[in-house]
Amino acid sequence: MNKFLLLTLIVSIQSSCCNNTGDGRDEIFSLMEQQEQAWNKGDIKGFMKPYWNSDSLIFIGSRGFTYGWQTTLDRYRQSYPDKVAMGQLLFENKSYKTLGKNHSLVLGRWILYREKDTLRGSYSLTWQKIDGKWQIIADHSS
Repeated sequence: MNKFLLLTLIVSIQSSCCNNTGDGRDEIFSLMEQQEQAWNKGDIKGFMKPYWNSDSLIFIGSRGFTYGWQTTLDRYRQSYPDKVAMGQLLFENKSYKTLGKNHSLVLGRWILYREKDTLRGSYSLTWQKIDGKWQIIADHSS
């Protein structure tokens, strides 16, 4: 019986070790869930937490290129001035690809449910691990 328990423990440790690829997927998806929650509470600044707080952040949307964290925050605040305009956000991640040790790409669709309409689009998010934290360095949303 002890041999069986030892073997079960070894297999369990190996499985958990080998199934955790360390590619950032779980952490990034968790950050995106936190973004949804912040948005749905009307907290744009909280939504912006995973974005790289740098002038080198790139956001590409329907109005073209926006550079920098503060400029991106200001654009969001202008486009979504209140909770009604913000509505309820849902991310649907479709693809996750590692682009090396410290970079990943997430492709998906977003849906914004509002009282008067529903908006839909797609996104590609380039994530980089900076100082031990995954951050969005480029966002192309349409």
